[in-house]
Amino acid sequence: MNQISRRQFMASVAACGSAGLLLSSGIGKAFAAGPSVIRAQSRTIEVNGRAASVLGLLQSDGSHGITLEAGQDFAVRLENALDAPTLIHWHGLTPPFGQDGVPDLPQALLAPGENYDYSFPVTTPGTHWMHAHTLQEQQLLAAPLIAREPAEASLDEQEVVVLLHDFSFKSPEELLAGLTGGTGMGGHGGHGMGPGAAMAPAGGMAMDINDVEYDAYLANDRTLADPEVFRVERSGTVRLRLINGATATAFWIDIGSLRGQAIAVDGNPVTPVKGSRFPLAMGQRIDIRLRLPGEEGAWPILAHREGAVERTGFVLATANGEVKRVATSAGIPSEPLDLSFEASLQSTKTLAGAEAGRRKEVILGGGMMGYSWTLNGKIWGSHDVIEVATGERVEIAMRNDSMMGHPMHLHGHHFQVVEIDGKRMQGAVRDTVWLPPQRAVTVAFDANNPGEWAFHCHHLYHMAAGMMTTVRYAA
Repeated sequence: MNQISRRQFMASVAACGSAGLLLSSGIGKAFAAGPSVIRAQSRTIEVNGRAASVLGLLQSDGSHGITLEAGQDFAVRLENALDAPTLIHWHGLTPPFGQDGVPDLPQALLAPGENYDYSFPVTTPGTHWMHAHTLQEQQLLAAPLIAREPAEASLDEQEVVVLLHDFSFKSPEELLAGLTGGTGMGGHGGHGMGPGAAMAPAGGMAMDINDVEYDAYLANDRTLADPEVFRVERSGTVRLRLINGATATAFWIDIGSLRGQAIAVDGNPVTPVKGSRFPLAMGQRIDIRLRLPGEEGAWPILAHREGAVERTGFVLATANGEVKRVATSAGIPSEPLDLSFEASLQSTKTLAGAEAGRRKEVILGGGMMGYSWTLNGKIWGSHDVIEVATGERVEIAMRNDSMMGHPMHLHGHHFQVVEIDGKRMQGAVRDTVWLPPQRAVTVAFDANNPGEWAFHCHHLYHMAAGMMTTVRYAA
């Protein structure tokens, strides 16, 4: 299999440089028969009263992203209308090797003006998304990718799709240079108790929560100063499809006084879990079904930044509901994401019973000092790949020895959470799992998609600073 070195990866990052992109308020419409075009292009949005040059993934009619039905073919032509190379990863889908969208695994970056036709069956319905696998992800080069379950077409519910982002007027290269240079962002320098740091729950050790201070937090490109308002019906049912497309920010989703239940994570159904606050790490998705009151009203749905006061969100409002201003600061910092929600999840489509034929121990390490993030003590380029054989059940037993949380994402597969801190379980089926500091999570997957697949932290700058390896099938 073709292997990409960290040097190649960083060269790809640099090549994507400061390209710019456009997003409309519409979420991608269902494809007509035949191949459809998604164009990577520059666009301008307004953030805090200032014009911002960003990137986007649009169909020819200006709609943002893709919506299709599971069971269809993913027949898409990706056009690069940027002035820099790019490539897009179809996060949540399980394409054959060669169509996953990670630079040099094995597909090369698309040069400006180039295009590429993707074609494979969509076998995984659910809330997914697509994004650059380079620093362009920070410039909002991402969009929803919704694969609807045909059996759910008759449900009487309104669908609301929201993509969350963290935003900076600085370039991603400048943000990364500040981190790796040890100066930090927004006054958060190095390791320890600075902005974005908190006390760990055990041992009294300093826990770093946020290592990048952003200028704004967005929901469908908008802040709470001017949120998107979705008009809903009294007593109606709403299905929220929420995607955390932020590069370095985890959120708590707060539905306020509404009654809701989580019905899917990372596009995969779970036994419904009732609640009003749900964790959502970078790269993860959650579907929440809401029942609205019978009276007129407006209900903000908030995404509260982990360990901080900042928040973003949107509003559900009836035809005559009064939409009131919601502050962008909650006043009180939220707590760090934990594993209590994860431990409560039960998948409705567990892996068929089989013993794992291979178990791989992976230790997550590194820290703010020197800004190096490791898997088993090694950075990308000097790593040990995870070797698997076609047809076997594989477990990856992860332990986080660092003082930051890491959302770990496996390409080309879905896995099931089967163990938390040594306790066996039949948890959620996912593609991205949150691993807090000093905690352990084991996931299992069936090796049924031969190739060489990225396995990495979905914090963009942790990945760029070394926290990535591959799962490689034996020849």
